[in-house]
Amino acid sequence: MTTIQDEQKCQKIMARMQEHLVPVLKHCRGGWVGLFLQGSQNYNLDYEGSDIDTKAILLPSFSEFVLNGKPVSTTHIMENDEHVDFKDIRLMFDCIKKQNVNFVEILFTPYSIINPMYADLFQPVLDAREEIARYNNYAGMNCIVGMALEKQKAMEHPYPATMDKIRVYGYDPKQLHHALRLREFMTRYMAGAPYADCLISEQREYLKDVKRGCYSLDEARALMNVTIKSMTDDKRRYMDTIPVAVNEHANEVLRTATVEILKRSFLTEISLTSCG
Repeated sequence: MTTIQDEQKCQKIMARMQEHLVPVLKHCRGGWVGLFLQGSQNYNLDYEGSDIDTKAILLPSFSEFVLNGKPVSTTHIMENDEHVDFKDIRLMFDCIKKQNVNFVEILFTPYSIINPMYADLFQPVLDAREEIARYNNYAGMNCIVGMALEKQKAMEHPYPATMDKIRVYGYDPKQLHHALRLREFMTRYMAGAPYADCLISEQREYLKDVKRGCYSLDEARALMNVTIKSMTDDKRRYMDTIPVAVNEHANEVLRTATVEILKRSFLTEISLTSCG
């Protein structure tokens, strides 16, 4: 049941995303397909004051495409340090096919702004999102464990952005919270739960406590080590017993969307140039 608080949250997120759309429209050279929320809100792990970070699917101009220009892949930093990741449609779909959760999640977020010009061509991607999210089960498992290993490495690394937390706790609690979230995600992924369900944590309050630094450094190290070992052991057992499966229909949906969206974009651009 939707509450007034939920509606206010939705309005706030969408209003902020409209602000993120401004640099997208300013910097896209060949057009844009959509802007999608990424991060804690998609896992139901956000709190008051959580950043609004987004990913934008951009299109190359016709001349860039013909001249084999480098596809755009960059991050725009908003005035309040929120991030907008700009990604060419070809690179975005490649990242999704690699099964990186940070990219696949944009197909499931309830917060998005789709360009009406391409909405009908992008809809088949959203319709097939469950198949796309499980395009390659081995790639999925490798990405989940790989992300957790990155969190382990980052937990005590003195990055400038996390030094304040390391001074207080001896480590960055956010990295431990991410690893535990991925552990939960992996369990449900292996069990075949719908991808949308895998994204939403069932340990919301616990993970928030972890993020606030409820563990000492020694406890955090031990818990991280146990978590990583269980994940690597599970991945090995999974690959020893479950064969690799590649969903060719999901691949075809992404290929078709790429071709048809670029075709419409280029024809529109050429038509406008001719008229001019």
